Amino acid sequence: MSISQTIADFVTLAIQAGGWMEMDRLYLQNRVVGMIGENSLEEVVSSREVKSSLALLDELVQQAINNKVIPDISSEKEQFEAQLMDLLTPPPSVVNALFAEHYANKPEEATEYFYQLSKNNDYIKTRAIAQNIVFPVATEYGQLEITINLSKPEKNPKEIAAERKAIQTNYPKCQLCMENEGYKGRSNYPARTNHRIIRMNLDGESWGFQFSPYAYYNEHSIILSEEHRPMVISEMTFRRLLKITEILPHYFVGSNADLPIVGGSILAHDHYQSGRHVFPMEVAEIESYFELEDFPLLNVGIVKWPMSVIRLQSPNSEDLVQAAAEILKKWQCYSDEAVSIKAYSEDGTPHHTITPIARRKGPLFELDLVLRDNNVSKEHPDGIFHPHKDVQHIKQENIGLIEVMGLAVLPPRLADELVQVKRYILEQENTLANYHKEWADKMKVTYKFNETNAMEIIHQEVGKIFARVLADAGVYKRDEEGQQAFRRFIKTL
Repeated sequence: MSISQTIADFVTLAIQAGGWMEMDRLYLQNRVVGMIGENSLEEVVSSREVKSSLALLDELVQQAINNKVIPDISSEKEQFEAQLMDLLTPPPSVVNALFAEHYANKPEEATEYFYQLSKNNDYIKTRAIAQNIVFPVATEYGQLEITINLSKPEKNPKEIAAERKAIQTNYPKCQLCMENEGYKGRSNYPARTNHRIIRMNLDGESWGFQFSPYAYYNEHSIILSEEHRPMVISEMTFRRLLKITEILPHYFVGSNADLPIVGGSILAHDHYQSGRHVFPMEVAEIESYFELEDFPLLNVGIVKWPMSVIRLQSPNSEDLVQAAAEILKKWQCYSDEAVSIKAYSEDGTPHHTITPIARRKGPLFELDLVLRDNNVSKEHPDGIFHPHKDVQHIKQENIGLIEVMGLAVLPPRLADELVQVKRYILEQENTLANYHKEWADKMKVTYKFNETNAMEIIHQEVGKIFARVLADAGVYKRDEEGQQAFRRFIKTL
């Protein structure tokens, strides 16, 4: 296919996206011609089946490389791709107007429109995400979800060198700030020319709704404060989360904790994560109910889960807000050193917070409160309630919101390392990492392996380790001592 045909088809998709009209065709074609370094455009036939936007994008980028407009370096290509895809993306005002138009029909229709737009314009990196290794694992807590994250490409030496020479700037302040919308990017910062944010009003405050470029689950989205301010878990957090479930009743929404070790990767910008996905923790049952004296009409109970979860249910969202605020207040100053739970250091540093998750269940609002503690000790310098040393060969990073709910996001190194574990177990030539050897030897004596079943068994064992990781992060263990200690805290409520 000629490059002229590619340009014409790309422009057809740009017009169909809603930001342009047929009158703009010649203008758009000339924009693309100039961008990719061509000198002219041949006459083409328009009545044909158009390729996908990503396939056309690849052809345009390759032509730009051939024409020496851009070098064949991923950061340069990413910026150029985003600039091209910006033509397939209506301006922010138009995207917001179309979102509102769809929302007037049905909230699901609005998010579906925005989701498809974000995939079609390559803001959501669907091809990169497809590289992730994903598998379920059955455990005593139900089916956990495992993802080995391969979606973010590794940098080559040229790119690393370019990053060292990159201009240092504090604009945008972080990757969640509103100023990212339309930002060109640079060698050490992602391109955001094709990025769009839906504006939201949460009780008088300006917030934004966007999708995650590297999604881990269906419609993985981020709701962010317009103001660049640190994350804080407070009564307002619970109120905002429940308000979001009114605005987007088909979505869950949750917040990472606001302390190091137990928090997420970005604590400097107040934000939540949401989406259209049923996580394993959501389907876990309440195993014991209790009453809150000040809120007799609430359903309240402890969830059967390796972490320590209190679930609240009510048709009245304000009751949930007040009850959750009271639980947070009690937890922030509660200590039980018999089970290594300590609210403050001697210098007054706080160690207790909550990871909250909100969702709708028909007429009910539901709020899960996961108790978190970020204390360290000589035995556990990385965190008492953090993956312990014997499981860090699989997962050593923070246990954030997504993992808390039962979806493991494991490091890319495991893609090859698990293959080497398999080869070691089958006594084939291998480069087994030493930190996997004890685990691999234990599996060798536990199972009968062959070429057909080896990787499936290894995956199941990875899932069991993830369940252990969650148990390590749980402040009240699942044994009798831990559950008695949990009940002691419950009595303070």
